[in-house]
Amino acid sequence: MIEIYKTINNEPYPCKMENIEKGCWINIVSPTEEEINYIESSLNVYPNFLRDPLDEEEKPRIDVEDNGTLVIVDVPYIYEENNNLKFETLPLGILIMDDYFLTICSKETFVIENFKNRRVKDFYTFKKTRFTLQILFMIAKDFLKYLRHIDKKSDEAEKSLHKSMRNKELIKLMELEKSLVFFTTSLKSNEIVMEKLLKGKYIKLYEEDQDLLEDVIIENRQAIEMANIYSSILSGMMDAFASIISNNQNVVMKFLTSVTIVMAIPTMIASFFGMNVQMPFGWNGDAPHAFWIIMGVSAAISVVTTLILYKRDMF
Repeated sequence: MIEIYKTINNEPYPCKMENIEKGCWINIVSPTEEEINYIESSLNVYPNFLRDPLDEEEKPRIDVEDNGTLVIVDVPYIYEENNNLKFETLPLGILIMDDYFLTICSKETFVIENFKNRRVKDFYTFKKTRFTLQILFMIAKDFLKYLRHIDKKSDEAEKSLHKSMRNKELIKLMELEKSLVFFTTSLKSNEIVMEKLLKGKYIKLYEEDQDLLEDVIIENRQAIEMANIYSSILSGMMDAFASIISNNQNVVMKFLTSVTIVMAIPTMIASFFGMNVQMPFGWNGDAPHAFWIIMGVSAAISVVTTLILYKRDMF
């Protein structure tokens, strides 16, 4: 999919265009081979600049050729699977050319959606440096937002684990910890790219742009620190709750064992007298209360056994 936007008459929001023009922003999402070839031939783009960001294993980096500068960064990507939210990262390519500005990604991301849906004020397609930094700033803010979401999900799993004997909640925590590893790795890689941009060797930085880039780096570092903190908390929490689940199972087994012991007493007594044996104390078939007396004795023994087990904290 190829979408074209352009700022007209310095308006705060760009307009969607039908054709490629100078000063426009070209957003490319999950393109077909024909679309890649079209952009390649129309703008004389270096072929790898369009294909590298589509590789989900591509690492953040900066690449420079005669016809443009490619900045690849990782962006958070959220999707739903089996009624559960999954948190991953995807590479986003930002291609800065003399007359054009391109973004390339293998899937739709909320970062680019914010610009398309006019949720970001005062961005201009012809101000390529500032547009790049605004995208990086939105990426850092999205990482912070989803890190807080991960923290809430871990709190929900923690509440469930207090009474759980299953591994389901523990597996959820493992998935969240995996997401934090993805986020931390991507944030650190993005930080390296931002520090390279700060030197001004790859894109021209104006004074106000440099201030914005420093703010982006600060936001990114906050996200790294937050991810590290949440990862440490989750790691300790998983160890603790693995023991809690095992302890909960032991408590249940102890309770069931105690119930079995108590229930076994009247069962054994009834079994003894059900084998056609001589009744005690000279009772015979004419003793009308023999059955109830035996049952009462069984119940009394069961009650005494229950009290003894209760005092030993077996219930």
